Amino acid sequence: MNRIAVYCGSSAGHNPVYMEQALQLGTALAKKNLTVVYGGARVGLMGAVADGALNAGGKAIGVLPHFLQQKELAHAGLTELILVDTMHERKTKMNELCDGVIALPGGFGTMEELFEMLTWGQLGLHRKPIGLLNTDGFYDDLISLARNMSEKGFLTAENRDMLLHSDNIDELLSKLENYQPPSKSKWISPAQS
Repeated sequence: MNRIAVYCGSSAGHNPVYMEQALQLGTALAKKNLTVVYGGARVGLMGAVADGALNAGGKAIGVLPHFLQQKELAHAGLTELILVDTMHERKTKMNELCDGVIALPGGFGTMEELFEMLTWGQLGLHRKPIGLLNTDGFYDDLISLARNMSEKGFLTAENRDMLLHSDNIDELLSKLENYQPPSKSKWISPAQS
């Protein structure tokens, strides 16, 4: 892995630990010579991840739609800022640039990006590791939901296990480095359900 896409909120959230761990993740990625690929904003968790990487001597590539740059959200100190026309182009470009994904806490946009990458992986369109940094239990309910999807026959156990998770940065990075993508089709046959 050379580049990790980080999906996260453009807000800071109510708990200061979210910003602290976003900054720590950026720092940890830089120390492992992993480039941060993210949404390009200077605010919230997004800005903290980029700042962590850049302050530790690492690289941060932002991918930002023009309309968000016009709102003055662009991070001015990035290694590279790539401007695109639409949110769809942003996701496609981030996928092209990354070798793996980490999701930090965030809202609908973070979830949408995360689930699209999971779906693409499930369909075999990529073989990249996807992890949740489960800061302060933020993703506990999502992890339970994935388990429920599997138990109810809507998700194979192998596809459920594509969603790596930990509340510890080093442990999560180790899981991403050792990831083995699913070897079976996503389709659930009557015999599997």
